[in-house]
Amino acid sequence: MSMMRILFICHGNICRSPMAEFVLKDMVKKAGKEQAFSIASAATTTDEIWNGVGNPVYPPARDLLLRHGMDPSGKRARLLTREDYARYDYIIGMDEENLFDMRRICDGDPRHKISLLLDYTDHPRDVADPWYTRNFEVAYADIVEGCKAFLEKV
Repeated sequence: MSMMRILFICHGNICRSPMAEFVLKDMVKKAGKEQAFSIASAATTTDEIWNGVGNPVYPPARDLLLRHGMDPSGKRARLLTREDYARYDYIIGMDEENLFDMRRICDGDPRHKISLLLDYTDHPRDVADPWYTRNFEVAYADIVEGCKAFLEKV
């Protein structure tokens, strides 16, 4: 079986997409399938990237991951590139705005790799941005739901 490559995307790559990256990594590790997956995350904007250096995971998101036994230290924001489209099998965004930007950056979606995380669930919707809502628990719960549903589909 070849390795499945998954890239999670959000606006700044410091809250939702790193949460999804580490949640899915944790799920596949617990299932004993981490060798079968390559999982990463990236941003649609440079809002959290300065002089080519990305910011670390936003402290409330980091603390929440740590409380759930996942350590995102070392993860830094990076920008989604057109090259990523060829590199990954699934490019999964968090909301409609991400989707628009993902298609723009990747020059469309000819191979149908781009989707939204919660489209894999029975209740498709956006993962609300906790940067604005300040509700990291709700975002985390949505991400866990989406990652579980994604794994069931693949």
